[in-house]
Amino acid sequence: MAVQYRKLTEKDLDIFIEMRIHQLREEGATEEIDLKPALVDYYKRHMADGTFVSWLAVDGEKIVGTSGMSFVEKPPYFSCPNGKIGLLSSMYTSDEYRRQGIAKTLLTHVVEEAREYGCGCVQITASDMGVLLYTDFGFVKNGNFMQYKF
Repeated sequence: MAVQYRKLTEKDLDIFIEMRIHQLREEGATEEIDLKPALVDYYKRHMADGTFVSWLAVDGEKIVGTSGMSFVEKPPYFSCPNGKIGLLSSMYTSDEYRRQGIAKTLLTHVVEEAREYGCGCVQITASDMGVLLYTDFGFVKNGNFMQYKF
């Protein structure tokens, strides 16, 4: 079956959060705290008010890739004069689905969401594994984070 793409819904949260925690562990997190309650609270609140959106890659009923975009507002600055920023997170593809363009498609969807929200830029603190994806997409290193300007 071909991979399909759709937005995250509240019914997907348990699996989405499991994948988020797995991603954080894969990237080296070793803290022994239960992050689940805080993640449930965050995603429910911010999905409800429209300040978090996620696109999923699904193979049948199985979620095989995730993405996330949080919308925040900071005081305007020269490279983002409206102060609206998309913070990219939760970019993850299951091992057996990697190197198939899934992450790029997910990234395209959430960056478009940021554009529609009115963000002046998108930022991410990239893992070593993700740097090539983001660079190829057009993100530019800027100190300790990468940024994609509209």
